[in-house]
Amino acid sequence: MTWFERLSTLDATFLHLENRAAHMHVGALAIYEGPPPSYNDLLALIESRLSAVPRYRQRLAFVPLGQGRPVWVDDGEFDLGYHVRHTALPAPGGEEQLKRLAGRLLSQQLDRDKPLWEMWFVEGLGDGRFAIISKTHHCMVDGISGVDIAAVLMDAEPNRAPPPPPKHAWKPRPAPSGAELLAETVRDQLGRNPWQLLRGAIEPGSEVRRVAMELAGGIAPLVGLAQMGSAPTSSLNQELGPHRRFETVGFELGEIKKVRAGLGGTVNDVILAVVTGALRTLLLSRGERLTTDLRVMVPVSVRSAEARGALGNQVAAVFCPLPVTEADPAARLARVGREMRGLKESKQAVGALALTRLGEFTPPTILAQAARLQARTRFFNLVVTNVPGPQFPLYLLGQKLLAAYPVVPLAAMQTIGIALLSYNGSIGVGLVGDADRARDLHVLAAAMPEALAELVAAAASPRAAVAADTSA
Repeated sequence: MTWFERLSTLDATFLHLENRAAHMHVGALAIYEGPPPSYNDLLALIESRLSAVPRYRQRLAFVPLGQGRPVWVDDGEFDLGYHVRHTALPAPGGEEQLKRLAGRLLSQQLDRDKPLWEMWFVEGLGDGRFAIISKTHHCMVDGISGVDIAAVLMDAEPNRAPPPPPKHAWKPRPAPSGAELLAETVRDQLGRNPWQLLRGAIEPGSEVRRVAMELAGGIAPLVGLAQMGSAPTSSLNQELGPHRRFETVGFELGEIKKVRAGLGGTVNDVILAVVTGALRTLLLSRGERLTTDLRVMVPVSVRSAEARGALGNQVAAVFCPLPVTEADPAARLARVGREMRGLKESKQAVGALALTRLGEFTPPTILAQAARLQARTRFFNLVVTNVPGPQFPLYLLGQKLLAAYPVVPLAAMQTIGIALLSYNGSIGVGLVGDADRARDLHVLAAAMPEALAELVAAAASPRAAVAADTSA
């Protein structure tokens, strides 16, 4: 029997958002202590654990005439060597060279005829270290789930021995023909006619009823989303090219917690305040007059504990003002904290989730047009995502993971994206930018430690702490 699995509305939306300039892959630059393992041992490790991530051996298949959302099918010609590439930096192998390599690799769109992921094993990094640069299309996995998938390849103990081969050889399941996909899609759409939906809506426990309840609960937040209007005009929002720059920044999680203890708020509030201060520096260096605050999209996981590690996107979003007009760092943090508390109380993420669920009943051609219109409307100036990772060391074939810098994709008219990952007491920040429109990405990278240092100093000042508490 043939097998396929249809993409969710949100996963299909990530496909529709992609074009030659806006690549929709997430990823990471991970740096390990040396000496590097052999390429063959790395291949053996990945092959032994692919059964835990079955999507990595599946490719897209499209319904003829665009009559339904695409589906996943097993790739009968899967070639692990194609997906895991081996390269090396020229001497002296500095981190600047590594970031340039990452920028070039992030500029290349994934081939939709193959499973939508690549991994580059990079030798020649200084001090005997090595790196892995990974790319996975956003339609496969969201950031929260991605941490679990990365952990599949790593261990909590430094085990250097390559794993034994899998006990059973993987056998791809037959994929349906285009005619079969079209017929199945038509049957599915007939099952969603108004009378069937009405009957389903009144049947206890039905999927239609559950979605209807979600939509009803999200109506008020949806109204709030609709009333937001376009994000402020900013140099951050210009036409994209296909090429990318990449910068990395590292923080100690303890420094973030010092600020939280002295000025209040959550760890996420402090991180957003650091980002706000750094963006303020960047925009001022561009000669912009800061008369309005920016609006940032913050992805929020709606994945249940039982679903951790499952493939597919289960994320919504909140849209938070970033007070770049505020010169005082403590006041910036207080304002960010108030905004985030207000967003939680408004259940804005519920409204965003309801919007994606509504797409389950939308014809695919309308869904594709809506996704592209959404990208051009510019509800936000940039994306900032903060992913909590494991707070203990991880090892790849016995070699310790030293730091990881995540990558968020740039949608249309978004020239900079910021992603953060906490790991083993530190935070790795990945900054991705358009190669032409964000040539000063290094200014943002340098400004982030400075913004954190301002907050640490403010947290150590009793007067600043009292002022921040009063304003909160």
